[in-house]
Amino acid sequence: MDEQATILSGDARQQLKLLGTKSVQLIFTSPPYADQRKSTYGGIHPDRYVDWFLPISSELLRVLKPRGTFILNIKEKAVNGERHTYVLDLIKALREQGWLWTEEFIWHKKNCYPGKWPNRFRDSWERLLQFNKLRKFDMYQEAVMVPVGDWAKRRLGNLSERDRIRDESRADSGFGKNISNWIGRDMVYPTNVIHMATETSNKGHSAVFPRQLPEWFIKLFTQPGDTVLDPFAGSGTTLFIAQAMNRKAIGIEIVPEYVEAIEAKLAFRKQPQLV
Repeated sequence: MDEQATILSGDARQQLKLLGTKSVQLIFTSPPYADQRKSTYGGIHPDRYVDWFLPISSELLRVLKPRGTFILNIKEKAVNGERHTYVLDLIKALREQGWLWTEEFIWHKKNCYPGKWPNRFRDSWERLLQFNKLRKFDMYQEAVMVPVGDWAKRRLGNLSERDRIRDESRADSGFGKNISNWIGRDMVYPTNVIHMATETSNKGHSAVFPRQLPEWFIKLFTQPGDTVLDPFAGSGTTLFIAQAMNRKAIGIEIVPEYVEAIEAKLAFRKQPQLV
């Protein structure tokens, strides 16, 4: 692989200071969730999560390019029978810090594990929060278009000329929609719900997301040669995918064993020249 890949060992708050200002096009990361991964990351109490994260996000705001994007994979936990608000509190705090909360994607985990709780069902989705510095940012929507599907071809093929302008509700609700933009298309833009199975092998790490997840966002928000940063690199999935897609990859990881495992897989430079 020709593109540079770098893994920095240590705490994200300190290692981020080594990166240049406005040097990163995409930040894609999944930090330790509140009170999770205590054996490896110590666990952060949900009541302290925002205070813990804000010094990190301040550095992320500094290193992100003006038209770059920050994607944060995170999910609330249940505490004493109700969902804790630490993710909502974090969103509000990030906005006060200067971030724009521009979008929220939902990762539907198609193969979530069975389970039973007295007051809720099993989790089958996680948040992917999008933050930007500017309202106009780099986004390559054509790179993630999907086939329109045979269902659309069958339905559109039976429309009258009037229906081609306004497709009325089949349930007689009185609602309709203009579907002229669908006619004649083989590919369409996706929704903000991403359907992907979870990783079936943990690859030596306690929380691995599927390779397709960072790949999708790297396609959407970067081009070859751009720099992708994961400040909580974990097993290194984001770095491996970014490097394979001809992007520069920078990761930060505090657990030495994970750093060693990433180094063994990456085309690693012992003395990296940071952007």
